[in-house]
Amino acid sequence: MTNFFPLTLSWYLIRHYLFNFVVMLVALLAIIYLFDTVELLRRTSDKGVPLSLVLLMGLYKLPEVGQLLFPFAILFGSMFTFWQLTRRHELVIMRSSGLSAWQFILPIILTAFVIGVIKVTAINPLGALLLSQYEKMQTQYIQNKSNTISLSEQGLWLRQDNGEGTAILHADHIKMPDWKLKRVKVFFFDPEKNFDRRIDAQEADLTEGKWTFRQAVINGHQDIPEPADVISMETNLTWPDIETGFLSPETISFWKLPSYTKVLEETGFNATALKIYFQNLLAEPLLYMAMIVLAASVSLRPPRLRGSAFLILTGIVIGFFVFFTSSFLQAMGASGQIPIFVAAWFPAIICFLLGVFALTLTEDG
Repeated sequence: MTNFFPLTLSWYLIRHYLFNFVVMLVALLAIIYLFDTVELLRRTSDKGVPLSLVLLMGLYKLPEVGQLLFPFAILFGSMFTFWQLTRRHELVIMRSSGLSAWQFILPIILTAFVIGVIKVTAINPLGALLLSQYEKMQTQYIQNKSNTISLSEQGLWLRQDNGEGTAILHADHIKMPDWKLKRVKVFFFDPEKNFDRRIDAQEADLTEGKWTFRQAVINGHQDIPEPADVISMETNLTWPDIETGFLSPETISFWKLPSYTKVLEETGFNATALKIYFQNLLAEPLLYMAMIVLAASVSLRPPRLRGSAFLILTGIVIGFFVFFTSSFLQAMGASGQIPIFVAAWFPAIICFLLGVFALTLTEDG
């Protein structure tokens, strides 16, 4: 009977916590969806975008924001759970039965770990797919851009429309930090999508308002290729446009991040931001466990020592501390001032150790 009781109690605590976590997450998502939809309505008010499309765009964007809310839902869900257990004197009964604080916290800690694994391996890829759809719709209906930018193992691909038709540019490699494209091919198509000509160049530069191709050869309808030292082509693209067009980590699935990072490095780009993002995802289960320990350290005290306002304020302070620490270390890691491992893992490690230390001080077993 002694072995059966902790198992029954564990399932009871897990069910109770999962219910509070889901309610907290859904409530936060509903608020965010409302604000995002209002903002999208404002941005599309003069573009003739139907309401159904705006609502769909809000849904496509929701998983990205929802992933940012997971640590807060974990934190406030666990704080509310411990507060309820304390208020109903259930924790007093557990302690009197000989269970220590760590024994009845452990099932919730393991639950948070499982939630973190599911979020990283399943929810993140789904969110990346939906966010990609949102960005395509935003480009088409709000920004009215026709440029397409992609990066693959074959190099950089760009598509831009101009007054004469469409140009598709391909480069094998990019020399950084000069932003020089190496071994460039440009395919031109007329407005009817018929092939017009092709330019092969050893090097290309992008300056304000134009591409400059050097050591180029023009292959058109003539029988003999036509060499040219320099060729210019107008464009509305800028290097920030190109960089942000394919360096958004949130649009890349967790499972594809390692291969995409390798492609970036082989093409010539700095992939530090993607490496930090990937390591952050790996550290999230530990961060969620840390949220539980921190919540327990401030929620398991007798009711006379704190009230609801204290818990809410403490949760906000903890959430701000975690967010600030994570953002600060990520910024330092992206600039190369600290190692990637430190930037990605230390927020979770610091929060976990602080929670264990605080809980050890307030609990006697």
